[in-house]
Amino acid sequence: MKKFGYFSLILFVFLSCKSDMDKDNIENEPAIKPMVFVGIDSTIKPGDDFFNHVNKKWLDSAVIADDQIGVGAYRFLNIPQQELLKNILEEVSQKEHPKGSIEQMVGDFYASGMDTISINQHGIEPIQPILDRIEAISDMASMNEFVASQIKSGDYSMLYPYISPDQKNSTLNILHFAQTGLGLPDRDYYFSDDASVKRIQEAYKTYLTTLFELIGDENAKMQADIVYYIEKQLAQSHKTRIERRIIKENYHKIAVSKLNEKHPNIGWTTMLKNLGMNVDSVDVSQPAYYDTLNTLLTSISLEDWKHYLKANSIGTHDNILSKPFQDAAFEYSKILSGQSVQKSRAKQMVRRVDRQIGFALGQLYVKRYFNEDAKKRALALVNNFQKTLEQRINNLNWMSDSTKVKAIDKLHAINKKIGYPDVWRTYNVSIDRDKFFENVVALRQDAYQYELKQLNKAPNRDEWGTTPSTVTAYYNASLNEIVFPAGILQSPYFDLYADDAVNYGGIGMVIGHEFTHAFDDQGAQYDKNGNVTNWWTDADYTKFEAKTQQIIEQYSAFKILDSIHLKGALTVGENTADNGGIAIAYNAFKMTQQGQDTTKIFGYSPNQRFFLSVANIWRVKMRDEYLRNYVATDPHSPPIWRVNGPLMNFTPFYEAFDVQPGEANYRLEDERIKIW
Repeated sequence: MKKFGYFSLILFVFLSCKSDMDKDNIENEPAIKPMVFVGIDSTIKPGDDFFNHVNKKWLDSAVIADDQIGVGAYRFLNIPQQELLKNILEEVSQKEHPKGSIEQMVGDFYASGMDTISINQHGIEPIQPILDRIEAISDMASMNEFVASQIKSGDYSMLYPYISPDQKNSTLNILHFAQTGLGLPDRDYYFSDDASVKRIQEAYKTYLTTLFELIGDENAKMQADIVYYIEKQLAQSHKTRIERRIIKENYHKIAVSKLNEKHPNIGWTTMLKNLGMNVDSVDVSQPAYYDTLNTLLTSISLEDWKHYLKANSIGTHDNILSKPFQDAAFEYSKILSGQSVQKSRAKQMVRRVDRQIGFALGQLYVKRYFNEDAKKRALALVNNFQKTLEQRINNLNWMSDSTKVKAIDKLHAINKKIGYPDVWRTYNVSIDRDKFFENVVALRQDAYQYELKQLNKAPNRDEWGTTPSTVTAYYNASLNEIVFPAGILQSPYFDLYADDAVNYGGIGMVIGHEFTHAFDDQGAQYDKNGNVTNWWTDADYTKFEAKTQQIIEQYSAFKILDSIHLKGALTVGENTADNGGIAIAYNAFKMTQQGQDTTKIFGYSPNQRFFLSVANIWRVKMRDEYLRNYVATDPHSPPIWRVNGPLMNFTPFYEAFDVQPGEANYRLEDERIKIW
């Protein structure tokens, strides 16, 4: 069934600057053609609602395509980005290439997925062997063996293993097990009586029923009810997304021998052997889930578990089977997202190729579209922001000198990755343009084996968590690194010909955001080496927690769609990074020639243009259905509050736009939250 990942990678990146700090790094600068900010709504005061002051006219006219959930910047920049990838894929798929070359792999994989006639002709045939294996399960041992074999192919029905650094020894990759087993987006969806959530519950049950109907089960609704019942029992044991933010409470390293005693029905020793994982201890991130699973394995009949496994197996493969399975998946997903029309097959396949073999596709993307000068400029700008944050840390009035020293040590230890990997990830697969289903499964199996090879070894610090063509950026606390892929180097975040105010308010805000993640409520718990340890004085950390609590309380009061409150405790990390990101970017901007000037461009001062750019990069329109789910499950605030929230805390914004008492977003000086 549909699985929704726990993490989401985010953001974007950057470029040009003419500050004193990087002037020796920038040569042959292009002629500047300042950006014109269009669509400003002068009827909305900046101090009442700056997001809509800048974006309301655009929002009123922007149209979300029927096959999309939103339009604009942010993650929706991946929509035009995918057209660039489509150009590559259509070209390489129409030619013959040497077997095993990246052109052959990505081209033939794309072609195999575009052959919908063959896919539809195969119907249920590709998944029938898996269903037959489930039918043959006769006892707990054979069921556990099946579960392990499916994990190797990307089906995390009961167990969710992953390999990453040990929180207490970041020089070693260990095995972790996280909670899993649900088909709805979040555990809370199983227990809510809200009308919009009830509609999602019913759509999901219909989806499950349809899956059983498609495999010819005469008791389809009954089996769907059984699956939903099992999931709801598992959901009761799940930690909430907010609870999962508490780093130390989601780390429980335990000997396998102890786990065998606790969970005889899971049979950890045999399970790990079947998974090919040679370990004597593991981190069980959410123990309550596995305690509950162990109990349910005997309290629920084997036949009912087989229905559960069928639903999981079909759901894991529904979008690579024939059209009836794809339609069933879409009918459920559109209730969650509000999207009314399925994406074209080409759009679906571009996304799938990028997700499953994206570092091969990424090499072709970089060769065709990436300007190497951008990588040099990016690194120079990132280095400058690092210096700016160091200055801000040194000037903090709430942190002691001893903690400042360690914070700055961590800041300078951050590894910066720009554009694309220095070492490309390879794929040990044979891709056949006539075997789409088999190609997908083979790539999933290769991904499993690739990860497995990293177990009990030092982390691969050349590895990237996102493909270079993706419009995103992220900070990784366990490796203390920030990553800015090539795909994000575009407007509105960076414009080679824009004035500094625009680039600093755009990509600069994002760079500052990523640096601040090293010191948000979670990042602050990791030291410079990526170990979870307390590098603070007790007094300093108490002050820091009080400040993050202020962020939680402030954002919890914000609403969208008139009545839905944000989850301040879920979004606190991203909100902290947004507040810090704007402050760091503004300080860096003020060191540039334009930042120290007052000359207006198109009627706006440099400071005003900086803030206009901040609002412009969050110019996003989403469907209401998607926005509801976003607020319930995403650790980021909606775009309006990524602008208005930080700016109501930032005094230079008040000064730039003469924000006065009585305006909606005005806060007294002592109410404006400042952490970093």
